Amino acid sequence: MRAVIVDCAIYRDGRRSTGPADFSDALDEARRASSDGAFVWIGLYEPTEEEFDHVADEFSLHPLAVEDALKAHQRPKLEVYDDSLFMVLKPVLYEPSSDTVSTGELMVFLGDSFVVTVRHGQGAPLAAVRQRLEAEPDVLRHGPTAVLYAISDAVVDHYIEVSGELQVDLEELETEVFQPSGGDAKNTASRIYTFKRQVLEFRRATGPLTGPMARLAGGGVPFVDEHAQPFFRDVSDHLMRAGEQVEGLDRLLSDILSAHLAQMGVRQNDDMRKISAWAAMAAVPTMVAGVYGMNFEHMWELDQVWGYPAVIVLMAVAVVGLFRLFKRRGWL
Repeated sequence: MRAVIVDCAIYRDGRRSTGPADFSDALDEARRASSDGAFVWIGLYEPTEEEFDHVADEFSLHPLAVEDALKAHQRPKLEVYDDSLFMVLKPVLYEPSSDTVSTGELMVFLGDSFVVTVRHGQGAPLAAVRQRLEAEPDVLRHGPTAVLYAISDAVVDHYIEVSGELQVDLEELETEVFQPSGGDAKNTASRIYTFKRQVLEFRRATGPLTGPMARLAGGGVPFVDEHAQPFFRDVSDHLMRAGEQVEGLDRLLSDILSAHLAQMGVRQNDDMRKISAWAAMAAVPTMVAGVYGMNFEHMWELDQVWGYPAVIVLMAVAVVGLFRLFKRRGWL
């Protein structure tokens, strides 16, 4: 069981004390000291059903919320049960080496005297959040609400950082699309499509979270301190900004894709004009030579010394004339 426990501690008056090895002792101690704002915070990483059953029983977690926490693959949401609050967030992880966006899952169970966090994937490390809170006892004195706020704030702020990195990559892609040479058309189209998939993955994390954040910012949510509304409003504002940035990336990607397809169409038209021009120039001597290959007996120039040279000069003049005409019109 200890293998899945990332951290376990009791916080009393904003100060950390090492949590008991037994969950029952941890909960009992937190409840006995609830008058002075003590609570227990347990962090778990990808627990199995058997490993999580003991935690769920000790903290009276709702079976539906427990099922969601174990199966993962949930949309961001906020649900209120009789004994606890259940919130799902999807932290985003950006890999600069491969230019890919991946999402983890973070489930938060919140009660009057406990916080249980369940993490899936690599995109939601909470060690930095816990360290930051422990360095601010005045914030931790607000109990489990402070933990929920700090987690939400860290996840949403990282959204903005990732959107900024995506913006830089998008500018590079835009430069590649609009460079004079045009680059490798197939590779560019593939990169645009892949980038659009990354933005879609990002939107799945930010979009559904808007509703839960609005509820927390509006107040009236059980187990959440009413005085925390301004802090959740700040997180909600940051989330709206991140969402607008993601929407802007998606729209710009659509415009870049349309421009790329238009450029490909223009290049194809240019190629077709060039092919048609060369075919037209080749058609004139082909036609004349075809006439001379018909072996007529009565052809006035057959008896003339200058007959064939004159025809060849005529073909050359016709080809040069067509070449100059097509060149002037931009076909060549």
